[in-house]
Amino acid sequence: MTKRSLLEILNSLDPIDSSHVPETLISGVTQDSRSVTPGAAFVAVPGFTVDGHQHLESAIANGASALVVQADRRQLWQPIVDANPDIAVVTVDDTRAALPQIAAAFHDYPARKLTVIGVTGTDGKSTTTYLTHAILSAAGHQTGLLNGVEFHIGGEWTRNGTGETTPEADIIQAKLAQMVAAGDTHAVLEVSSHALELHRADQINTQVAVFTGLSDDHLDFHETRERYLAAKLRLFRSLDQHQAPISPRATGRTAVPLSPREAGGGAEGRGGLPSPPAAVVRAEDPLRSTIESSHGQQTVIATATPDTTADVSVISSSQDARGSDIRVVTPAGALGARLPIPGDYNLGNAALAVGAAWSLDIGPVPMQAALRNLRPVPGRMESIDEGQPFAVIVDAAATGPALDLALQTLKPHVRGRLILVFGVAGERDPIRKSSMATAAATYADYTVITNENPRSEDPVQMVEEIAGHLVEAGSESFDKQPERREAIRRAISLAQPDDVVLIAGKGAEPTLIYADRVEPWDDRAVARELLNSLRT
Repeated sequence: MTKRSLLEILNSLDPIDSSHVPETLISGVTQDSRSVTPGAAFVAVPGFTVDGHQHLESAIANGASALVVQADRRQLWQPIVDANPDIAVVTVDDTRAALPQIAAAFHDYPARKLTVIGVTGTDGKSTTTYLTHAILSAAGHQTGLLNGVEFHIGGEWTRNGTGETTPEADIIQAKLAQMVAAGDTHAVLEVSSHALELHRADQINTQVAVFTGLSDDHLDFHETRERYLAAKLRLFRSLDQHQAPISPRATGRTAVPLSPREAGGGAEGRGGLPSPPAAVVRAEDPLRSTIESSHGQQTVIATATPDTTADVSVISSSQDARGSDIRVVTPAGALGARLPIPGDYNLGNAALAVGAAWSLDIGPVPMQAALRNLRPVPGRMESIDEGQPFAVIVDAAATGPALDLALQTLKPHVRGRLILVFGVAGERDPIRKSSMATAAATYADYTVITNENPRSEDPVQMVEEIAGHLVEAGSESFDKQPERREAIRRAISLAQPDDVVLIAGKGAEPTLIYADRVEPWDDRAVARELLNSLRT
């Protein structure tokens, strides 16, 4: 077990005061008292519903050798500290901001040993991380992945069981350290606005920052669109603090001659130096200029729109319900490929992944190979086929714009009816209920309204509220079923040959979250089980 001097860690940080901290060895860093092991440092972080300072005694009982506490919570921690004089105590102004500093220092700053690609935006983040990961891997880079669905470390896939799109900073730093130990050289991270606002994404040393776009969501947390955007921009401003050497490089607006190694995806940039930091944004994104002006590094422009000026492009020649035939165009050349996930918006996600890879001097050959051999993106327009005479698709669309895009994508390829199952997550922006209902009323032929992570909200009341919005949007073709399994059963039982059933909202999420419990769940597994039950 690795042990580090807490005093040495604190002395390397600024502005944390270590003048009154005794010499103590720590064996880990965590903000979850349940995860404390003997010798670990527990960082007490105030949360939205739970304050870590209320769990100091539990952390001590589990073997914590050090506590990091917040100065303004003295009334909570001082009595416990007085009763446990052998415990090292570090007092800081903001434990949430201190957590990534201490965790990164404990793990010897793993992000500085990796080429980190961060992907942020309202929708499309997970798919873009999978596509980017696939291209980097095809180029010969041993690449890790942290997103809201899965972790990929040292060649091994595991589920993200944290319930967070971007986990807490102690988990991120530990996972990055595991990547380094396993020999990974690159890491692709899905970075949420919550993570950026709450310091989870501090100390990740981003080299490439990708922007998938912004729509009105998460305003329950950020309150205004301006604050939501400001959180996203933190990722791009961090490019200016990237610690890798920066060398001159052409932007790619015009073709730049490449060596065969560079066209295939060399490990180094032009001139044998590491590739410089870069932002990646779509040419047609209304916030393109904002992204470009938010940092002092290069910006790679990507597009999926024909006849649009950009550094790289992914242009479709034909589309169907299973994907698109595309042409990947870079300054190093162009190659045809098959993108096995449908929709114009996934063409845009692919273009951003190509842009991220191009900024790292990866050419079109590994891009083509990656798309040709792409593993299914879990819960992203994922087809569930158990031999039934109709299509069943599971998708993570959980906002109005995302559901609108998913339905628009499928509608032209449906010869029968488009049957939709969806709910709205609790404790999220209330606009989701009306915007998702509007999308359903516009494109679905029949809708089954159900629950989706109701959290503290009443599932039955939520379904009734969504139904009201459906009626307001002009739809009368719907059913109400708060139990998600029964809602999926209802949709499948209604489906006839040539129909398409879209189960939206959760994708590959592994749980259903209620006010008083968290239940194991997987839309894909439930759909398979119910489809197979049709045979009996």
